[in-house]
Amino acid sequence: MRTNDRIFDFDLDLATERPNRTLAARLYQLAGWLGSLRVALRNRLAANSLADLDERLLNDLGLSRGDVRDVLRRHGLTDDPSLQLARLARRRAERSIRGQRTD
Repeated sequence: MRTNDRIFDFDLDLATERPNRTLAARLYQLAGWLGSLRVALRNRLAANSLADLDERLLNDLGLSRGDVRDVLRRHGLTDDPSLQLARLARRRAERSIRGQRTD
């Protein structure tokens, strides 16, 4: 069998498999989506509480009040801002270790 025939067979299997998902598979997908939504909302609440910290504590975390406000403003209500905040803090820590100026 040639490679093209295998690819063609593979595409046909995917096309017929997609619409015939079972109820259990759909419920499993819904449960995964609800779980990720719950985590995103929990992390959003935690990020909101960061805005209540004073500047010294935020600086210890590698963040500033402006960073927290900007990330919360840019992300939607159901988006998870924790990854962006962690990325900002990590970048600021790396700059500090290299001796570069941190804002």
